[in-house]
Amino acid sequence: MADLTSKLAEFAAGPLTTTLQTRIVTSLSALDWIAVGRAGADEPVSHIIRDMVLSEGGAAQAHLFGGEEAPLRAAALVNGTISHALDYDDTHFAHIGHPSVAIFPAALALAEFEDRPIVDLLEAALVGMELSIRIGLWLGRGHYQAGFHQTATAGAFGAAVAAGRILGFDVGQMRAVLGLVATRASGQKAQFGTMGKPYNAGLAASNGVEAAVLIHKGFQPNADAIEGEFGFGATHLGADDPTAALKGLGEDWLFESVSHKFHACCHGLHAALEAARDLDIAEPEVAEIKMKTHPRWMSVCNQLVPTTGLGAKFSYRTVIAMQALGYDTALPDSYSDKICQNSKLKSLRDRITVEADDSLSETQAHLSLLRRDGARREAQHDLLTPMSLSDREDRVREKASKLIGGDEADAIWSMLRTGGRAADLADRLSG
Repeated sequence: MADLTSKLAEFAAGPLTTTLQTRIVTSLSALDWIAVGRAGADEPVSHIIRDMVLSEGGAAQAHLFGGEEAPLRAAALVNGTISHALDYDDTHFAHIGHPSVAIFPAALALAEFEDRPIVDLLEAALVGMELSIRIGLWLGRGHYQAGFHQTATAGAFGAAVAAGRILGFDVGQMRAVLGLVATRASGQKAQFGTMGKPYNAGLAASNGVEAAVLIHKGFQPNADAIEGEFGFGATHLGADDPTAALKGLGEDWLFESVSHKFHACCHGLHAALEAARDLDIAEPEVAEIKMKTHPRWMSVCNQLVPTTGLGAKFSYRTVIAMQALGYDTALPDSYSDKICQNSKLKSLRDRITVEADDSLSETQAHLSLLRRDGARREAQHDLLTPMSLSDREDRVREKASKLIGGDEADAIWSMLRTGGRAADLADRLSG
């Protein structure tokens, strides 16, 4: 019954064969994670979670976004929450999850505490992110559609093995940490559009750290708690088919196809925004816009009349209207309660309709624009359209520069590519 667990544990504890592209994409995600975390450190949810942790005190073991230090589990909770506060972090569409915000907070907390080099941090994070994607594939779309947040559920397993790899776990310990974190992994889509969504990412990171530390101290759980009649998959509506999860494991890195965000909103909106950009939509010319998307996104990011900036990040009609009115959807400050009340935005939003179309994939969107002069224009975009490694690097580094400044982004990128200690990288979380 534990074939999946055994193979995942062997992968998580074993030697790695990676390509230059895999390593660069991992480093880009690390830069992206730090940039969005620092940019989100002043969000309301960020202050709330940091204030709670700092008021509790405890050992200063790992750095926090926004400054100061906290115990390992608390640091992972804070940094996971804060780095997802803007919903501007990377996404992987194989299982619809955000790998970096669940994995990097756990891996960095342990790597800093254990004084490991950055190369070990990146390797552990890569293993954790890959495993979270594989677990997500095993759980399947039914798990996600039932209301579970894959970032938090699959992410907790990835965070646990990333932390375990920093601690030098063997195969037996990796099996154990997967079994133990199965009893902690949690997170609901019901929290989307609220502070509860980024909190889910923090929970995944913290749960992973806790499970790894306990196993390191000799805790003995049921190592087979992922699979079986009462295992995580069965009790969380998983598909229970390991084929997709194990295909090419250790040879083909699914993480390489991670999608970095270039708009500061839910990734489900990005294909539509890229299509709208192709149409060069300007508000005075718009008579109506009809948009089509995959049916699964209708329950995630189709809030019709959001009244808050946070809600706007989950609203097709709002972000397309924002773009048409000239707001830069790449800047977090563009999403505000005030903008949601803009009379021009409300008027344009009412001329935008959103429909489900099961002929489209989850990474595609189709827009049809009717101009006031009667002309109709159409555009379609797929987020999986290949992007060269150099273009990806340029766009991620440009995004980081906008969020934290060019000099700081360049300095962090240099550390990630040339090495150093994880503790020095952690020191950059506070700016």
